[in-house]
Amino acid sequence: MTLEKDELQKIKARALADYATFISPMKVRTLKQAGIDLVEGKREGASVWDITGRKYIDCLTGAGIMNVGRRNSEVIEALKKALDELDLGVFLLLSKQKADLAAKLAEIAPGEDLNRTIFGVGGGEAVDAAIKLARGYTMKTEIIYADKAYHGHTGFALSAIGRAAYRDPFEPLIPGFVKVPYNDSEALRGAITDKTAAVILETIQGEGGVNVPSDDYLPQVRKICDGAEVVMILDEIQSGMGRTGRMFACEHWEVSPDIMTIAKSLGGGIYPISATIYKEEMQDFFISHPFIHLSTFGGSDLGCVVAMATIDYIEKNNLLEHAEKMGERFRMGFNRILKEYPHLLLEVRQKGLMMGLQYVNESIGPRMTKKLAERGVIAVYTGNEPSVCRFMPSLVITPEEVDFVLDALLDAMKDLSEEGGLDRD
Repeated sequence: MTLEKDELQKIKARALADYATFISPMKVRTLKQAGIDLVEGKREGASVWDITGRKYIDCLTGAGIMNVGRRNSEVIEALKKALDELDLGVFLLLSKQKADLAAKLAEIAPGEDLNRTIFGVGGGEAVDAAIKLARGYTMKTEIIYADKAYHGHTGFALSAIGRAAYRDPFEPLIPGFVKVPYNDSEALRGAITDKTAAVILETIQGEGGVNVPSDDYLPQVRKICDGAEVVMILDEIQSGMGRTGRMFACEHWEVSPDIMTIAKSLGGGIYPISATIYKEEMQDFFISHPFIHLSTFGGSDLGCVVAMATIDYIEKNNLLEHAEKMGERFRMGFNRILKEYPHLLLEVRQKGLMMGLQYVNESIGPRMTKKLAERGVIAVYTGNEPSVCRFMPSLVITPEEVDFVLDALLDAMKDLSEEGGLDRD
C-alpha cells in the first residue's frame, strides 16, 4: 500500500523530532538551515530520495563512501551470499576472506612493495594504525602533518587534524605532532628533525577545500622522506578507490608511499571496512610484536567479501576511465560558470570526480548548498574551508545526471547573483 504524501510528511517529521531529541538537536537545526534536512529513503545509483519521495543527485556521498553507487546490486548480492555461510569471523583467527582481500590490495596498491595490510573498520582507525606503525618501526616520535588536514577524529588521527575547532576541546592531545603548510616542500624539509618518524598527508586534501598538490610536491616529499629516512604516509581515504580516475590518486604523480590508508568506498557503501597498507620492510616490527595492534571488527569476513566485490565492480566496469570522462564533462560546465559568474566563483579545484568550487567568500557556501538542494542536488561546503563547495558524486553518475547537476548549479548561481550582497572578502 502506497502512503499518502501527508502521511509521509508526518513520518519524516517524527524522524526529525526523534533525531533531535535522542541524537543531536543542533545537527537537525543546522541541516534544516542548509536545506538538506532530508530523511534518506530510497537509494540507487547516483541518487537518493527523501522519505517523502523527492529525488536528489547525491554529490556528497559521505565524502566518497558511495563510489560504486548507492545500494550497488552486485555488492549487495555478494553480501547476501556471504551471509548464507559467514559471520563477522573472530579477529584472532585466520580466514580465507581476509587473506584474499589482503592479496588483492597488494595487487592494486601503487608501487611494487606496498603489500602488507592491517585491517580496521573506519578511516580514523586506519590512520591510527599508520601512525602507530611509523612510530613503532622507526622508534621515533614526531609526526609532521599539514595545515587544514583531515584524518579522522580518533586518538592519533585527531592529533593530525589541521583545524583547531576539532582539536581544542580535547587538549592535551597526543604529543609530538608538528604542523606545516600543505603543498610546501621546503617548509616540510625544514620541519624534519632527528626525532621525525613520519610525514602524513592527504594526497588531495578533502575537508581542507579539495586542495590538489602542484605537480612537483609529492615527488619532492618522497625524495625528502627518503633522504631523511622518514616514513611517508598518504591518506587516500577520500581520494582513493577510483575517485580521481586512478585507483589511488598518488598514481597521478607516480608516487608510492611507505604506508597508505584507505576506507570509505572500500566497503562499497554497504559494509564498513578500512585498510592500512604498508611496505614489506616494515613487517619487521610485527615479527616481534604480532598482537600489538588489534581490531575486533576490522577486516571482518563479511567486510572483506564486500570489499572484494567493490574492487571487482570498479575494475569490471572500468570506473576509472568513466570517472575521468565524467570529470571532464563537469569541467566543461564549470568553465562556463567561471566565465559567467566571476563575482561568485573564484576557482575550480579538480582531479577526476573529486571536485571543489572555490567561491569568493565563505557566506556563499551555505547559501549555495540550500539553493542546490532546492534544485535536487546535495552538495555541501567543506568543513575546514567553508568557501569551497565539494562535489563528489558516485562514480557511476551518467552524462545526463552530470548535466542535471550543472544546470542546477548554473540556475542557483543566477538566482544568487540576482540577490546581490556578494562582495568579495
